[in-house]
Amino acid sequence: MTHFNDLVDGYRRFRTADYRRQRERWAELAEGQEPKVMVIACSDSRVEPAQIFDTLPGEIFVVRNVANLVPPFENDGGRHGVSAALEFAVTKLNVEEVVVLGHGMCGGAHAALTEMFQHSPPGDGGFVHAWVSLLDAARERVRARFGDGPEASRAMELETVRTSIANLRTFPFIPEREAAGTLAIHGAYFAISDGVLHLMDDQGEFAPA
Repeated sequence: MTHFNDLVDGYRRFRTADYRRQRERWAELAEGQEPKVMVIACSDSRVEPAQIFDTLPGEIFVVRNVANLVPPFENDGGRHGVSAALEFAVTKLNVEEVVVLGHGMCGGAHAALTEMFQHSPPGDGGFVHAWVSLLDAARERVRARFGDGPEASRAMELETVRTSIANLRTFPFIPEREAAGTLAIHGAYFAISDGVLHLMDDQGEFAPA
């Protein structure tokens, strides 16, 4: 297999081009990071936040997972990767804004809508099913309104953003900062088919940016 070699070749191009052009910025970043925005996005290879938002190194603190989900606050001593990243970004880096970025053709949203891995063991879809069960309530809302057609798929993708934002606000340090005016929460949706970014308003509706 040569795919890793392709990545190494890409590193060499980066090292001789972008890294040299932005050497001063990399030197500053070596001293620490001060991103102002956290982006919670999907792991989907077609949705790259830094490219979509055209950001420079050090500008955004990014967490990616299946279906760009944030679990609710749980203080059970478990290993909570998203929660740890959120806590670090908000309380230690003091980011000023958090963006939840959903996207079109999301496999995680599709898995939640269809329950395609409902009876699968871990290693064959079981982990995915357990994770997207965060969308169980959203699935019922979507099915009640749209059934299982194409409109349901888009609606479910938008629900990943709304659900994650609702769960964000179960973390005590989120609403207290929102109330103080030091943190803002945003929802966004990137349509892979046409490259259009949609922004969520205060009523949870989406419109092109």
